[in-house]
Amino acid sequence: MIIPLNHENMHGRRWPYVTLAVIALNAIFFLATHWTIERETREMGEVQEHIILLAAAHPDTPMSTAEQKLVENFRHSQIKAWDLFASPNHTPLDAWDVEMRAWTGPRCEEEMNRLAGQLDQMQAESTLGRFAFYPSRRTVISYLTANFLHGGWLHLIFNMWFLWLAGAILEDTWGRPLYAAVYLVSGVAALWGYAMVYPNGMIPVIGASGAIASLMGAFLARFPKTKIQLGFFYWILRPRLYRFKAPAYAVLPLWLGVQLLSGVMAGESGGVAYWAHIGGFGFGLVMALILRYSGIEQKADQAIQEKVGWSANPRIVKATDLLEKEQFDEAISELKALIAEKPDSVDAYEMLPSVYWRKGDTQSYMQAMETACQLHLKLHNSEAAWQDYEDYVQAGGTKMPAASWLELCRHAENIQQWERAASEYEKLAEAWPQERNSILALISAGRIQLKQLGQPQQALRLYVAAQNSPVPHQDWNETIRKGVDAAMGKPKPTASDSATPVTSTLRS
Repeated sequence: MIIPLNHENMHGRRWPYVTLAVIALNAIFFLATHWTIERETREMGEVQEHIILLAAAHPDTPMSTAEQKLVENFRHSQIKAWDLFASPNHTPLDAWDVEMRAWTGPRCEEEMNRLAGQLDQMQAESTLGRFAFYPSRRTVISYLTANFLHGGWLHLIFNMWFLWLAGAILEDTWGRPLYAAVYLVSGVAALWGYAMVYPNGMIPVIGASGAIASLMGAFLARFPKTKIQLGFFYWILRPRLYRFKAPAYAVLPLWLGVQLLSGVMAGESGGVAYWAHIGGFGFGLVMALILRYSGIEQKADQAIQEKVGWSANPRIVKATDLLEKEQFDEAISELKALIAEKPDSVDAYEMLPSVYWRKGDTQSYMQAMETACQLHLKLHNSEAAWQDYEDYVQAGGTKMPAASWLELCRHAENIQQWERAASEYEKLAEAWPQERNSILALISAGRIQLKQLGQPQQALRLYVAAQNSPVPHQDWNETIRKGVDAAMGKPKPTASDSATPVTSTLRS
């Protein structure tokens, strides 16, 4: 599975309060409706199951258009189950199923009408019936409320993560009022687009993904060259994550292509409203271009700069504007001037690598990442420092300064990420074989392999490498010797093995 982790335009001029508010509202609505929707869905599912069983056992029973569509969808999507339900040898699912198979025409029609009326009433009174979007019976309120309902925890979490990645930077670009308006209209446009494809659709559509897809389309239009960091999850003995970067103009069209293919293949009953994603994406892309070239975005940006100018450093504001215009050298000059004025400016150090990356200067980018990592470690922000290190490695860096690297390894060890700590300790030792830190790294890696990972052979290899290091290490010889003995399984010396003869005793 591939998911986006972050991108290089994560730093805005002010807090994205609208995006945070939308995330909070979605979470609140989810907690308020999730269990109710689950119960109602289960109850309606039982009624739908009885309708399908009745239609399979008595195919001549008259049905309304809604029930016909329900039965046809099931018959075509669940061929084996339908054949089983229609078979005389079918094992009844419940007492109702046993009784129903003995009925004749009038009784079947009466029961079908009863079930259809019961289902209609349940759907009308349910949370989904009142607030989800049904293309076949659209209501004005559902164009809004459907965007704040979600079908499960993963549905909510993934949507909110995509919203954060795409929305925060667009809010910083457009300003809060314009961004909020675009977001709400995007949700309406996405649902409208879905309804154009399935005008008589009877499956409820919920979720913010249509509006978020619109933000993704806008992101592509506004920041096509921005590098997006992606994570590829795979499983070999244990979960692993491989990180890589790709520009938005490669990632987002590929995502849209997958949505198009899935929408064509899955159809309406695929479980995902792909055409809401597609419609939303197209709307957002066009809207972003309109806002930019009509001058509305520039006016909003100017208003933002006037508001934040008193609090944000003018050089940061100017560098941000220069970066947007792809005037990279001028942006670098502004940031370096700010660092000269304020050597502890976190904003400058965090922004500088992004400028070098956009410029294509990989060597300077890696040097800037080293500096940013050191600063984050100094400020005890270990998570940010690890992110700096991972970006550094992804760009091709192999020799993070030994002192910083050692501190990162200790952080991994402190939070009990034993395999990662041992691996990084060993990489440090290999990269800096002439540094004293390499000895400490080998000893630490050996200790973790022996005591935490239960790998005495690996531990022995590391302790022996420390023992044979050309770096002077007399002060660590005893520690290394004890590590070698423990890895080889030698018992610890007892007091009688090492103590000198006692010639007198003390009495009390």
